[in-house]
Amino acid sequence: MAISKKADQSKVDLNTLRHSTSHLMAAAVLSLFPTAKPTIGPAIEEGFYYDFQAEPFHPEDLAKIEKKMREIAAQDLKFVKKVISKQEALKLFRDNKFKVEMINDLEEGTISVYEMGGFVDLCKGPHVQSTKELKAFKLTKIAGAYWRGDSSNEMLQRIYGTAFLAEKELKDYLTLLEEAEKRDHKKLGQQLDLFSIHEEGPGFPFFHHKGLIIINIMKDFMRKTLAKYNYLEVQTPIILNRKLWEQSGHWDHYRQAMYFTKIDNADFAVKPMNCPGGILIFREKLHSYKDMPIKMGEMGLVHRHELSGVLNGLFRVRCFTQDDAHVYCTEEQIEGQIEELMEITDYIYRTYGFDYKVELSTMPDAAKVGENKKRFETAEAKLEKVLKKRGIAYKLNPGDGAFYGPKIDFHLKDAIGRTWQCGTIQLDYSMPELFDLNYVAEDGKKHRVTMLHRAIYGSLERFFGILVEHYAGRFPLWLAPVQVRIMTVADRFAPYAKELAEKMREAGLRVEVDERTESVSKKVREAQVDRIPLAITLGEKEEAAKTLAVRTLDGKVKFGMKLDDFLDKVRKNVDEKKAVPEL
Repeated sequence: MAISKKADQSKVDLNTLRHSTSHLMAAAVLSLFPTAKPTIGPAIEEGFYYDFQAEPFHPEDLAKIEKKMREIAAQDLKFVKKVISKQEALKLFRDNKFKVEMINDLEEGTISVYEMGGFVDLCKGPHVQSTKELKAFKLTKIAGAYWRGDSSNEMLQRIYGTAFLAEKELKDYLTLLEEAEKRDHKKLGQQLDLFSIHEEGPGFPFFHHKGLIIINIMKDFMRKTLAKYNYLEVQTPIILNRKLWEQSGHWDHYRQAMYFTKIDNADFAVKPMNCPGGILIFREKLHSYKDMPIKMGEMGLVHRHELSGVLNGLFRVRCFTQDDAHVYCTEEQIEGQIEELMEITDYIYRTYGFDYKVELSTMPDAAKVGENKKRFETAEAKLEKVLKKRGIAYKLNPGDGAFYGPKIDFHLKDAIGRTWQCGTIQLDYSMPELFDLNYVAEDGKKHRVTMLHRAIYGSLERFFGILVEHYAGRFPLWLAPVQVRIMTVADRFAPYAKELAEKMREAGLRVEVDERTESVSKKVREAQVDRIPLAITLGEKEEAAKTLAVRTLDGKVKFGMKLDDFLDKVRKNVDEKKAVPEL
C-alpha cells in the first residue's frame, strides 16, 4: 500500500524544516568563520548537513556554531526566494568556485536564491517562512567529504545536524543516538574480539575467531533452512571475463563500483554480484519443465569499490559475502516461488527477533524504454499481486528497482527502533533474455525461463554488524561465540572446572574456564562485560554436591543445578533458538 497523502505531507514538512536549518547553520558558520566557503547543504534521512571549504572544524566548534544559530533564529528572519539570471548568479557567487560550478550546470530561468537576513544561498527551496520556526535542532558531528562525492575532488568539511518539528522529538532522537553509541558495532567488535579493520586493507574486514563462529552459525542456519526447500548450493569464481559483465549489463550500469585486472592480456573483473556466474551453471544443460523450479543458492564473496569517506565498520565495506539465491522457474510458477521466498525470509528474520516492513521498488527511469518497459510492468504487477494476496502492507518506492527488474525490499526494525534494508526479492525478465535461458516445456518446445534473485541477509558482514547492535553484543545462547564461562572460587577447584568444561564441549557447547587467581566478584563482572550468556561459579559447595551455580546476563542465579539438567536445558534453548536463556 502506498504511503498516505498525510504521511507524505508530514515528511515534506520535516525535510523543509531540516533544509532551512542547514541554511541557518551555514549563516552561523560564516558569521564565526568568514573565510569558509559554503557548498551544498541538503536535508537527509536523519537530519541535514552542510559542506564547507574551510580550515578543519573541531568538535568544540559545534557548540559555538549552535549558539550562534539560536541567536540568528531568534531574530525572526524571513526566508525570501528570488529568481535570478545566470549572469546575476555568477556575479553574486563569483568568490565561491563551488557555487559557480553548480550555476554553470543550471539552465537559464531555473536559478533561484534564498535570502535570510544578510545570508544568500543558491537554492531551489522550499523553506520555512521564518527562522523563528527553527527551534528543535542539534549539531551532531564533523566529518570529511569530497566535493560532489568524487575522491578526485577536493576534501571539504562536513557538519551534520538534525532538526525536528517539536522539542520532544529531538530529545527522543538524541536519546536514541546515545543508545546507538552504546551499541556501536565497531566498538563492541573490538571489545568482544569479533572483528577488526586495518589500514593495510581499508574496507576489508578481518574476522577474529569469535566473530567467525557467529558468521559460520549464520551460514549454517541459512543452509539448513534452504535445504528444507530443496535448494542446491553452488560456488562461482571471484574473477570473470569482461565479456560476461558486458552481457549481463553490469559493465554499463555498475562499472564505477567494480575492480579490474588483466589475465593473458584480456580484461577481467572481480565480481560485484553473483548472478552472472550462477547463470553460467544453469546454462550448462537444457533443463526440462519437470526440473523446474531450479533453486541455486550461493554464499558468494563479492567486491565493490566504495569511496573511503563512506566506509563504516561492517555497514559499508569493499568486500562482503552475499547470501544470494537464484530461482529459475516457469511463468506459471512465479507467484508460488515469490510466496515461498517471502515465507523463508519471514522465518529467518523472526528467528533473529526482527520485525520488518516491506517496500515495492519499481522501474528506474533508465529502464523506461521499449520491450524492457513491458517486462518491468509485468514483473511489477506479479510482485504486487503476491503482496496483496498475502495481505502485506507495503510502501511504494518508485524508480528504485534494479536495472534488470523490480523488487520487494525488506526493512528490518532493530531493538531500538532503527530500520535497516537487508533482504530483497527481484523478478527478472531481462537476464533470461540477455543470456538466452530456456527450458523444454511440456509441448516439447523451448520456452524462456523466468529468474528470481533473492538475498535475505543481503551482506553477511553487514547483517552481522546489525546483529551486534540489535543485541548490544548480548548474543542469544545459540549465537554466542562463548556460551558458558566456568569461574573458580579458588585454585583447588580448577580440576573440577576443567572436567566440567570437557563434558560440556563433548555435548557441543562453547566453553571457557576462568581459573585466574582473582576475586569471584571481578570474574563475574568481567563475564558480564564480555556478554557471556551463562556464567558458572564453582566452589566447595558445588564440588561436594556435583552441582552448578549458573548466572545469566540479567543477573539471575540458579543454584544446585545438576550437569545433565543443565545440558538438557541448554540444548533446548539452542535448538529452539531462544532469545533469552530459560533455565
